[in-house]
This record gives sequence, C-alpha cells and structure tokens, in this order.
Amino acid sequence: MTYTLDWDEQAPRLAAAATDEAGWYAAVAAELVRDTDRVAIDVGCGGAGMTVALARRIDRVIAADHNEKVLDAARTVVADAGATAEFAVVDLDKPLDLPEADLVWSSAAVHHAGDQQATLDKLARLVRPGGRLAIAEGGLRPRHLPWDVGVGEPGLEVRLDAAQDRFFARMRAELPGSVPMPYGWPEALRRAGLEDVTTRTFLLERPVPLSAADRERVVAQLGRRLEWLRDTDLLAGEDRRTWERLLDPDGPDWLGHRDDLHSIEARSVQLGTRKRKTREP
Repeated sequence: MTYTLDWDEQAPRLAAAATDEAGWYAAVAAELVRDTDRVAIDVGCGGAGMTVALARRIDRVIAADHNEKVLDAARTVVADAGATAEFAVVDLDKPLDLPEADLVWSSAAVHHAGDQQATLDKLARLVRPGGRLAIAEGGLRPRHLPWDVGVGEPGLEVRLDAAQDRFFARMRAELPGSVPMPYGWPEALRRAGLEDVTTRTFLLERPVPLSAADRERVVAQLGRRLEWLRDTDLLAGEDRRTWERLLDPDGPDWLGHRDDLHSIEARSVQLGTRKRKTREP
C-alpha cells in the first residue's frame, strides 16, 4: 500500500467541515485565548475553522498550510465569515518561517509529519515566553451506528476503527523520514520544552434523531473512511460487502434511511506553556 492523499481534492471538504464545526472551534478558542494575546498562528489550518474563531478574539492571526488550494479555500471561509487573517505556505518537515506568537494552534496536522516530535519542537519554538502551544490530536473516534445494524456481523463500526488503526500505522511507516513516537502527546509537549502541560477533551454530539443534513454528513463520512480502505487488505471481505450494502443509496439497507443513526465524538486538545525567561540577578 502506498499512502497518498490529494490535498487539492480535500480542500472543499476541509472548508465545508470548518464551517459545519464552527461552534466547536469557537468553544475551544474561548477557553484558549487570553485578553493579553495579540498574535496567534493556526498551523495546518485546513478549512480555517480555528482561524476564524481566533480572528474574532485576537488582533493578528496567521493561517498556515502546505497546500495552495487548501489555503485558497481557507481564504474564502475567512472572508465569508467577515474575519481577517494573514496566510502563509509552510511545510512541517522543513523550517517554519513564521513569527513568534502568543498562541500557536495545530489541529490534526502533526500526525502527518514524518518526525512528530521534531515538528512539535519547531512549533514550540514559535511560542513566545509565557505563551501556549495547543494541538488537537487524540481523543475518541466518532460513533454513528447501533452495535447491530441488522446486516452482517454485529460490531461493524468497531472493526472499521480497528482497520483504520492499521491503515494509520502503515501510513505513518511510509511517511518520508518517519520516526516512531512511542509515548503520548502530553509527554511529547514536555519533551518540546513546554511546562504546565494539560489535556482538555471536548465532546461533539449532534441531537438525536439526526436532521437530514446530519444523516447525510454521517453517511458521507463513513463513505470516505471506506474509500481509504478500499484498495487494502485491512477490512475482511464480509465486512466490505456489508458496508457496500449500507452505503448504496439505491439499496434497501442504505444508512441514509435510518433514524437510529447518531453522531458522537471526543476530541482532545493538548496544551503546554513556554517557560518565561528569568531575569538576571
């Protein structure tokens, strides 16, 4: 298997997700931002959901990503929200040409870097003394289905998670310059020289029964997860056939017809502070 992800194709989806999850970004920003913060950087900004949330609270916000089309989509999201931000092209595997900031944020980006610890070290160096680095990595994957959907063997979604874990392990192994990180994110922040490291986990939940739009999002999300696994050996043949039935909009078992779908997820934000400089005696 060769891990490839066409970020040009992902740009519209990232922009849509940023808008759809604006409430989550706003809630996180409300907890992270201090009244004294003047500069914030969103590294790996994707659809700019956090960029918008930060721009509503901080004077200067820089949205950075490695892909021009992703940044173009982010610009549109920021403009449509009536917010203002600067934009920069960066590569997490190279030196980061960015200014120091009071708050550096990165969501679901560090795990795409070959050397995650080295990348966190670079992000930590962008933080001003007394400032914070916050990364959204870890948590619990979304849950959408009943344990028994009446098609195939029960526990279908659990086995999908297991297959995706194996996919992620292969992806990490194939990244250029891949380096294992056999410890958790809080320890990684401490090794990056940060102190007062904490973890705050946020619950994302949609009201049940799901609206038609939310059911559509759930089905689309599951479809994307299956697409990643389609050309691999990570999902058993019986489960693959079951998913094909559940995701067929013309079939009798299409998930979009069900009123017992749900949407619940836990996202963890890891936060660390850069030590203030001590005055010379």
